[in-house]
Amino acid sequence: MPGTNLTREEARTRADLLHVDAYDIELDLSSAREGGTFRSTTVVRFSANTPGAATFIDLVAPSVEEIILNGERLDNANFADNRIALPDLAAENELRIVADCAYTNTGEGLHRFVDPVDGETYLYTQFEVPDARRVFATFEQPDLKATFAFTVTAPEGWVVVSNSPTPTPVGDGDTRLWTFEPTGRISSYITALVAGPYVGVFDSYENGDQTVPLGVYCRPSLREFLDAEAIFEVTKQGFDYFQEKFDFPYPFAKYDQLFVPEFNAGAMENAGAVTLRDQYVFRSKVTDAAYEARAATILHELAHMWFGDLVTMEWWNDLWLNESFATFAEAVCQAEAPGSKWPHSWTTFANQMKTWAYRQDQLPSTHPIMADINDLEDVQVNFDGITYAKGASVLKQLVAYVGQDAFFQGVRAYFKRHAWGNTRLADLLGALEEASGRDLKAWSKAWLETAGINVLRPELTLDGDGGIESFAVLQEAPALPAGAKGEAVLRPHRIAIGLYELTDGTLVRTDRIELDVDGPRTEVPELVGRRRPAVILLNDDDLSYAKVRLDEDSLAVVTEHLGGFTDSLPRALCWASAWDMTRDGELAARDYLALAVSGLARESDIGVVQSVHRQVKLALDSYTDPAWREQGLAQWAEAAEEQLRAAQPGSDHQLAWARTLASVARSAGQLDLLAGLLDGSVEIKGLAVDTELRWTLLGRLAATGRADEAAIAAELVRDNTAAGQEHAASCRASVPTAEAKAAAWASVMESDKLTNYVQDAVIAGFQQADQTELLAPYTAKYFAALKGIWESRSHEIAMLIIVGLYPAVQVEQATLDATDAWLSTADPAPALRRRVVEQRAGVERAIKAQAADRAAGARALGH
Repeated sequence: MPGTNLTREEARTRADLLHVDAYDIELDLSSAREGGTFRSTTVVRFSANTPGAATFIDLVAPSVEEIILNGERLDNANFADNRIALPDLAAENELRIVADCAYTNTGEGLHRFVDPVDGETYLYTQFEVPDARRVFATFEQPDLKATFAFTVTAPEGWVVVSNSPTPTPVGDGDTRLWTFEPTGRISSYITALVAGPYVGVFDSYENGDQTVPLGVYCRPSLREFLDAEAIFEVTKQGFDYFQEKFDFPYPFAKYDQLFVPEFNAGAMENAGAVTLRDQYVFRSKVTDAAYEARAATILHELAHMWFGDLVTMEWWNDLWLNESFATFAEAVCQAEAPGSKWPHSWTTFANQMKTWAYRQDQLPSTHPIMADINDLEDVQVNFDGITYAKGASVLKQLVAYVGQDAFFQGVRAYFKRHAWGNTRLADLLGALEEASGRDLKAWSKAWLETAGINVLRPELTLDGDGGIESFAVLQEAPALPAGAKGEAVLRPHRIAIGLYELTDGTLVRTDRIELDVDGPRTEVPELVGRRRPAVILLNDDDLSYAKVRLDEDSLAVVTEHLGGFTDSLPRALCWASAWDMTRDGELAARDYLALAVSGLARESDIGVVQSVHRQVKLALDSYTDPAWREQGLAQWAEAAEEQLRAAQPGSDHQLAWARTLASVARSAGQLDLLAGLLDGSVEIKGLAVDTELRWTLLGRLAATGRADEAAIAAELVRDNTAAGQEHAASCRASVPTAEAKAAAWASVMESDKLTNYVQDAVIAGFQQADQTELLAPYTAKYFAALKGIWESRSHEIAMLIIVGLYPAVQVEQATLDATDAWLSTADPAPALRRRVVEQRAGVERAIKAQAADRAAGARALGH
């Protein structure tokens, strides 16, 4: 509907007309335990530079009770299509709107959750991109900043947290009243409200005369697992690092971090009141990679307090800058902050963020980093690997280009110049140009305004004695995927070339050359005349954003000795290159499996290990020749069991291999092992079969028909928590019977009663790669229901269904044909079309990879 989907032109027109001063918002949440609706009263004061003009304010609500503009009551018919029409504005205006707004179970607006452990109700808001309008009437666009003062009525005994410090509640009886001080001038999407019987742990950040109160909150049922001291430690490291690098004190009155249930994202940068998914409160043993990921999220949101909250993009086309900066900031802080436990963060960045970016940049929906955002639907689908990961990679390249000191000098000037305001990309680039003395216009055009990814390959010749006779870096610009807009371009790259020698199975860097690569061919005279090393690694230290290939001799050494690199970053770069070659069909999936089996035995970085585990499973499920797949899965399961039994007791590697075995176990003996671990009849020294691992084991047993409803129900009795209910729903959906699949399908597609998390769990259980025959009838059902789902469900819920239930496990031409038939006849909305086209591209890539794997198998047999 046009009222829901605000366009950039509408926003620009409204911004040219209005200056918004202040919101006073009263929310009556006394009905929260019953659900339904809550009373929302908004008073907003704003000026109009053209008296007599008309505009509108945004509101998504079941009903409006009262609209009063400048003392005159407007007809409630002015509320239509999620907008309230405001005619005949004065120079100075006061608008009062009373509405009944709805609690949600989708993670959008004001989410309502009932904890099965204590039966209590917990609320939190999630407003990015356009969902503050689900809670109060607002001019819902980032450049109409204002102050916000919340007054909240809530049940007695509750905690209420917002952007401003929490006041002492007043009143008696069953409810209390919280009256918050006004915020600074911020955008509506970073306002927040969290309410319920949450519990908190408190501390403060001290720096000279500066004191910032800190709070960490969660539900009481998670309190025993809340490691608040570790969270405060990372937070304080971030405060120290960012305040020093930004030379601008933390801009808000306090800093709370609230772990909330059923959160759709990793976290949200609400000013002074960050919300995070409460899976980050670990109730079972996790690997160090999970703690690193949580720390990265904490630092990401903290960086947003300056870049995004203090200084905010004018419109959503600069969303990438907001998210890319925070993604870069989280990594550089972990790498450099004194006392950081994860100084190897650039390894994780290369291993995870870059891989995400490379995948996204090869989809038909690829787009320039600085995307053309025409409306809200555009931005809602642009929270992707380009906006976050490619953008952050390019910022890292920019830092290498201008120098880190000049980069942060420019950032300091940017914050001081634009505090509490809105900016465009040109404002940041201008500050960086002033600080570095470099002209960034050509850089911006090449990197930010074009789509696609470059490939860097070495070209070398040797003399008769093994010396390098010539060396060049070749740059390619593969054609953009069919359907993508624009043309592929060659770009300037700042890269390092690492030279590695092999000694006693260990690969040690003996030299490093840093240079600029530009155009299709760049000669490297510094290497001429040297003896050829064992491995020549382009883009060593991961300075640039490009796919990298190894020369034939280097690839042979890496294949044999990948685990021999003494440093984690070059290992991660080689793993990433091998995975990308597998996805491109340049390396057979069975060869990637062989590399993983041999290389992971020496891989110490647990984040890399777990990423490769996921990639091997995807390769076996989707990229292998179906005729060989079962053999490959059996090899991987045998390797997982062997590594599980060989791993150091109690280690992260032991836990990671246990989870991998549980994802792929197939022989009777392996399934007996899972069952024995679950019922306690089998023990593996050091392996803690705790709550989450129990569900993982049970999930595989259910999916293979070895666990029935009684086993699932019994496990739920042991863990009747929200997470337990989600796991149980997933297990039930994974059972390999037509009846289980039909029930799971109906619960998602024929009803809107499931919460966002339970729905996601059901979808995950439903889609089993080794149940393709059971799932085959649902391809036609999916396309028949797709448009109705898009039109009837909220954005988040619709996206879960569109992506999660696409028949991706049916890797065959028939899936592509069914998709093409739907695309040609359904006339889908652009955002819906994009998601379906992206899923189609995954199947198309898998078909090509299967062909490459089949050919490799034939070659191995001499055919």
